[in-house]
Amino acid sequence: MARTNREHDKRHIVANISPLSINYIHLRNPWVPAWWSAACPGLGHIMLCKYLVAFVLFGWEVLINHMSSLNLAIYYSMIGDFTLAKSTINPEWFLLYIPAYIFAIWDSYHRTEQMNKDFILSYQFGYKILSSNISTLEVNKLEVRKPLNIIIWAFLAPGFGYLHINRLPSGFIFVAWFVTIIYFSHLLPAIHYTMYGDFQAASNIIDPQWFLYLPSLYGFVLYDSYTNCVEYNKLFEKEQARFLKDEYQDKHFVMPI
Repeated sequence: MARTNREHDKRHIVANISPLSINYIHLRNPWVPAWWSAACPGLGHIMLCKYLVAFVLFGWEVLINHMSSLNLAIYYSMIGDFTLAKSTINPEWFLLYIPAYIFAIWDSYHRTEQMNKDFILSYQFGYKILSSNISTLEVNKLEVRKPLNIIIWAFLAPGFGYLHINRLPSGFIFVAWFVTIIYFSHLLPAIHYTMYGDFQAASNIIDPQWFLYLPSLYGFVLYDSYTNCVEYNKLFEKEQARFLKDEYQDKHFVMPI
């Protein structure tokens, strides 16, 4: 019987805190992770806390995109130079991009559907939340944070919002990715020339292949860090309600309808 109870507890855990992050499941619209996977393979899986799968897909996206010059071809298409776009793209590498792109969208959608079912089942049977974890490296616990602060830090430097809510795997990869994009796209010199009014120099120095990674990166980090902050606040309230119920509510109390 004791073993059955332990298995029951593990089966219905919806949030688990490690020193580095808070992994959790909650109800999501499956099309949201699918949409972010379409924007950039790997992003939808990061939303679902599927970090290993996300990093594989994200690495695939960067490698194939760069080798096929996909972003550069997109840039030429945006300015109407379709002939140059066609000659720029490498079809051998681009054809490798398609299967992983479709898989990322399909897999994130179906994983979200399954997680929604798991959450509903756990909710019906009484879900468990492990609410704190202290180690020699980190202190991580549920607490209420202001979503606006997360938005501000995520806007100033993608990844900092994740660091504030202690979602370190996401924070590390996006800080590193943001610095890489800034350096190789020559964005800061382009901004410098723009501030001086030398728009031609800014246009000449910017690298579209690297710069076009930035819109999806910025949009996702702002959305996902804000969403995680809101959901963490909800988890905090649920954990507090569960604690008060278990410790202080009379066992025979019946909630009025």
